[in-house]
Amino acid sequence: MLETSLAVDLPVVLLLALVTRMLSLPLLRRSQRTLRARAVAAVAGSSPPGVGPVVGELAVCVVVAAALEVGMILIPNFGFQLLDSPAAFADARWLTLALHVFDDSVQFWLWGVSAVLVGALLLLTHLVRQALLTVGMPPEVAADGRFRLRGRIALTVLAVLAVLVLPLGVVIGALVFQTVALITARRRPTPPPAAPIVQPYGQPYGQPHGQPYGQPFAQPPVQPFVPPATAFTAPATAIATPPPPTPPVQAPAPAQVPHQPLSGHEPRSIGGYQLLGRIGAGGMGTVYLARREGAATQVALKTINLELLDDPDLLRRFQRESEVLAMVPGAYTARVLDTGVDAGRPFLAMELLDGRPLDAHLRENGPVRSPEALRALGLALAVALSGVHRLGLVHRDLKPANIMLTSAGPRLLDFGIAALVDGTRLTMTGAGPGTLTYMAPEQFGEERVGTAADIWAWACCVVCAAHGASPFAATSTGGVIRRIIDTGPDQAALAAVRALDPALAAVVARALTPDPAARPADGTALLALLASPQADGTTDVRDEITRGWSTLRL
Repeated sequence: MLETSLAVDLPVVLLLALVTRMLSLPLLRRSQRTLRARAVAAVAGSSPPGVGPVVGELAVCVVVAAALEVGMILIPNFGFQLLDSPAAFADARWLTLALHVFDDSVQFWLWGVSAVLVGALLLLTHLVRQALLTVGMPPEVAADGRFRLRGRIALTVLAVLAVLVLPLGVVIGALVFQTVALITARRRPTPPPAAPIVQPYGQPYGQPHGQPYGQPFAQPPVQPFVPPATAFTAPATAIATPPPPTPPVQAPAPAQVPHQPLSGHEPRSIGGYQLLGRIGAGGMGTVYLARREGAATQVALKTINLELLDDPDLLRRFQRESEVLAMVPGAYTARVLDTGVDAGRPFLAMELLDGRPLDAHLRENGPVRSPEALRALGLALAVALSGVHRLGLVHRDLKPANIMLTSAGPRLLDFGIAALVDGTRLTMTGAGPGTLTYMAPEQFGEERVGTAADIWAWACCVVCAAHGASPFAATSTGGVIRRIIDTGPDQAALAAVRALDPALAAVVARALTPDPAARPADGTALLALLASPQADGTTDVRDEITRGWSTLRL
């Protein structure tokens, strides 16, 4: 009778745990993203995101454990009676009667099975934690001793609970939960294959329609996430990852990117990457079409120009910032794939993106006329800035030339290596009214430039998308500065946003307040003003961006 009861009760426990885990899978993913973001923030020394999803995940685990325990108590099956005991107090009486074995071997056998279950739970928990700290994360996170210590403490507490407190049925349910968590934690999302694009350093995007465009570079990323209070970041360019090969099918040929042949004085390889050609060059550096030696995937490899390598302080700062930029979130930014230094020359390898920059789109198609697409643009940029600002970075060069319109949504690029050069503003290639029209008033003085400057630039970009030009555009540099410092934005430009989306226009007007303290403090505060609550009181920003973006004709 016990065998029959176990044959029914054990699958019931497994099925209930699996169904509950699948239903709560979105919460698990949000919880894991939050834990990774908090780990990155701890390494970067910036303020971490809230723990709401983590608390929600813990609450789900507690509720499921309590439900299993109540069910095993209320249902008087022999199988549930056996599973209702903790490992240390597992009672073999019913098993002894069923097997007609009346000695201590059954008790020892039951303890052995319980030890295997507890050991498997501890191992899975350790593997989940390791995956969260290593998969798609910068090495500094996994190497941080604080996380190792916390992991040991957590495993010790779990071991005590599993042996002395948690019933065997709950331990079995926890095994199901942790198995799914491990599968989720080890998955690294990959963007869909797309036509590549790249842009040379310090040069605006502006190739003809249909050609790929490149960006400046950013650091080894993961989506992961952006760093400290200095305002430097590197733009990224992404490479299309071929789909997983199936046995009979060959991998697709590398995407074709317009490029120039290498000159005689240029290197043929940097940091283990074979250089296939020059995509572009600017005042700061050069972008090469490259391929990892021994691999088929092409990347955009960006490096600082040789004449800038004589400044050891610049190199140290670039390297330090590069390591942090590896943590820039991947949501609506371009992902950095690799970074390093070769013979004293820093480099970044980035993925390639399909599409073209916002300024090129506006030149060819005119202003955005879809209210949904305009809101999607504003939301996506706010999401990107939120991730950047959470890690203490300020983009400082947000403008249409650095916003790539891809089939999957807008991408914020070029985190501004020029800001690394002089520490204040763009002063080399690209400087002038084209950049000035997106600069906040505080960038013209001696005061510290913070995240509020990016919020100002965000508003200018949204207005430009709806109007076709920055609200501070003028015929001369002096005219631009006078508008920014004194006379204010062009009211006709603001009216273009108001005509499409009055609620968005209200946020734009607040973001263009001359006093930085009166603007939304950072990308997170901006996103809170923009996000539209759903009927259930939650917000689904990504879904709103996807729906709105589908209305834009690229």
